Amino acid sequence: MTTEEKAELENAGVFDVATPSRRKKSAWKPFLLGLVAIIAVLVLVIAVQPSDFRVARSATMAAAPVEVFNQVNNFHNWEAWSPWAKLDPAAKSSFDGPTSGEGASFRWDGNNDVGAGSMRIIESRPHDLIRIQLDFVRPFVATNDVAFTFKPEGDSTAVTWAMAGKKNFMAKAMGLVMDCEEMVGGQFDQGLANINSIVEKSP
Repeated sequence: MTTEEKAELENAGVFDVATPSRRKKSAWKPFLLGLVAIIAVLVLVIAVQPSDFRVARSATMAAAPVEVFNQVNNFHNWEAWSPWAKLDPAAKSSFDGPTSGEGASFRWDGNNDVGAGSMRIIESRPHDLIRIQLDFVRPFVATNDVAFTFKPEGDSTAVTWAMAGKKNFMAKAMGLVMDCEEMVGGQFDQGLANINSIVEKSP
């Protein structure tokens, strides 16, 4: 059979005279197209996740608002009750600005469990509200708003610890495989319990 005859039969669909390498490339096409489709769907699912987040936990403590407020208003006190301080006792830390209240700031640089970043008190209303700007630089870059509110309830104080911010693409992706709200909320619960233990022992 001549080359011309083979070409005519191939064009007519009688048989395939493609080389093995051509057949191998053709076999990969459905797989690659399927992979691209899966990636496109995953990117779309991640993109449509909520861009805002808020985590909040509350606790009632058998102490006056001033006692609880002072634990939060001074970053030097955080080492005694912050759950993240327990994750890396060897983390490097530094303080800037006033000892407490508006303008006080704290920087840390630790292991992979705590990362690195800074906090700065941007509003401090005695025994009522503390707002903090929280900046992460490692393991990811983000800026979140943190607020502590203190409300008297008889001889006790109701304390709420809340954090809110924006989720970037990576944060949205992480939210598909882990419950970040529950994870951070659990740390908030532990921190509030630690504060409670401290203020209840105060004279």
